[in-house]
Amino acid sequence: MYTIRLAKNKAASLLIYLLIMITSFIWTIVWGTHGHVRPPNLPISEYRVDQASNGVTLHTIQTPPQNIGLKAITANITDLSDNGINGGFFWQGYLLSIAVINDLPVKGQPGDYGSGWFNIDRKRGTLVWDEKAQTFTIQVVENANELKVMDRNQYWAQGGVSMGLTNPDGWAAQAVSEEMPVIDEKRMRSGIVYDRNNNVYLVVAPTPCTGEQFRTAILEQVGSGQLVDGLFLDGDGSSQLKVEDYVLPGDHREVYQMITLRK
Repeated sequence: MYTIRLAKNKAASLLIYLLIMITSFIWTIVWGTHGHVRPPNLPISEYRVDQASNGVTLHTIQTPPQNIGLKAITANITDLSDNGINGGFFWQGYLLSIAVINDLPVKGQPGDYGSGWFNIDRKRGTLVWDEKAQTFTIQVVENANELKVMDRNQYWAQGGVSMGLTNPDGWAAQAVSEEMPVIDEKRMRSGIVYDRNNNVYLVVAPTPCTGEQFRTAILEQVGSGQLVDGLFLDGDGSSQLKVEDYVLPGDHREVYQMITLRK
């Protein structure tokens, strides 16, 4: 009798043990499956419109640096399929500002005049994204050979005029020394700035404003107080933006270089 009871107890224990193993196995599968479910795709870029206290309206695209492309064009940006804003300065189709990806200018070959290899005639502020170092810098240079990066096959650089966001007393003198056009006149404006978290912001103001008013509006409305520095880009009628159905055509002129969103 004792032997039978003992056998029944062992059988019951074995059954309980098997049930525990099966339950554990099922939960492992369920947990593992849920652990590898991808979260919903989040938007890689954010678009917003804000009005600063000085009356300047800013249209801003926030995106990571890996989503930035540089492109030579001959069109009004609003007529293209690409999303983005206008880039650097130009004259009669020649690019007067650096626009380089991985040591290749966007129009022509390294060293070609008007290709995007040079900030023509003068050292000017150039925003450099160093992919290997994972850092932004503003470098005041005349040509792409002067740019300092960790790997010349992993960077992009967009030229313009230094905005000097950390230089409240000397930014205007620096911009003038880089031949910033019509800095004190009210014109439409464009710029590119970045923050401490390596977010990049493409900003267009359709409101005619001075360089100082544009800069002040950016400091107030963009980057939640985390901005580091940036550039003035070409402005006036060249200040153009397209984000899906949101368009700013400037004065409808053609421009010759843009900053695009890859996605």
